[in-house]
Amino acid sequence: MPVNADFQGRVYPPTSTYTVSAAKIREFAEAVGSTDPVHTDAEVARSRGYADVIAPPTFAVLIAQQCDAQLVTDPEAGIDYSRVVHGEQRFVHHRPLTAGDAVIGTLHVDGVRQAGGHAMVTTRAELATEAGEALCTATSTLVIRGEQ
Repeated sequence: MPVNADFQGRVYPPTSTYTVSAAKIREFAEAVGSTDPVHTDAEVARSRGYADVIAPPTFAVLIAQQCDAQLVTDPEAGIDYSRVVHGEQRFVHHRPLTAGDAVIGTLHVDGVRQAGGHAMVTTRAELATEAGEALCTATSTLVIRGEQ
């Protein structure tokens, strides 16, 4: 089943809340090799004007991929996950993700096109606090390899 091109323009409902924790920020910072104490020491973060420790910029992918999962697992989308390759990821941060943030994400399917026998799907996850404060726009391109 090919990827359903009619999904371009679709917007999924907001995800369940992801609460950003200092422990998850620390784990992520260690995993990506960040040594900046703003990710692990609340006093340092506060001295730099933040309410608590802040996440490394790519931390947003944890929440954005929960958004993308709505599309990938939608049977009508026609996406065979075993054929998915992550093509590109971009972030526009409106402010850093901070420990204590309660984040929801809304997924937009911005593009579905065929290229060289493969499908290219571009998604945009708008991450915001439950109160509606914009945090990050995460744009992703998924390549769904053709069967050839």
